[in-house]
Amino acid sequence: MTTGEYRRALDAAIKEYEALGAERRAIDKRLTELAQTIGTLSRLCGLTPTVPWGLTDACRVVLRSGLPMTAIDVRDRLQAIGFDLSKYSSELAALHTVLKRLNESGEVRLLAGGPKQGGYLWNMPATAVGLGPEIAQHVRTQAIAVAGPRKPRKKGKVDR
Repeated sequence: MTTGEYRRALDAAIKEYEALGAERRAIDKRLTELAQTIGTLSRLCGLTPTVPWGLTDACRVVLRSGLPMTAIDVRDRLQAIGFDLSKYSSELAALHTVLKRLNESGEVRLLAGGPKQGGYLWNMPATAVGLGPEIAQHVRTQAIAVAGPRKPRKKGKVDR
């Protein structure tokens, strides 16, 4: 194979990798929505889950919504989907412990500022993980070659 053929194969692999990452994020989002819907509908039907969630897994499901949440937000969402927090003497302390551990493991990020200061955000998987600098440069040059170089914007103009 020639270098050009390797480059084309690399381009195809990168595009497929990014497409699969996008599909994974969409599937994870939909699974989270369905898990919350099933929990809520089960509670409304008076059913108890056959496989009870632990607090950590329940927090993961709630945080996968992609919205930044404080421990109070997580508690409220867990109660809304019917998760029983009554077994904890201090539900917020238990939630803070779980959120801290999820942050330490890299599953969530602690937000330092903004409207949800002290909130946690689910760490979405990166689109391109483990690509070396040469490959990243190749991807950037391919994007410029396809789209053309960016033109500087004039002050006061809005891109449409």
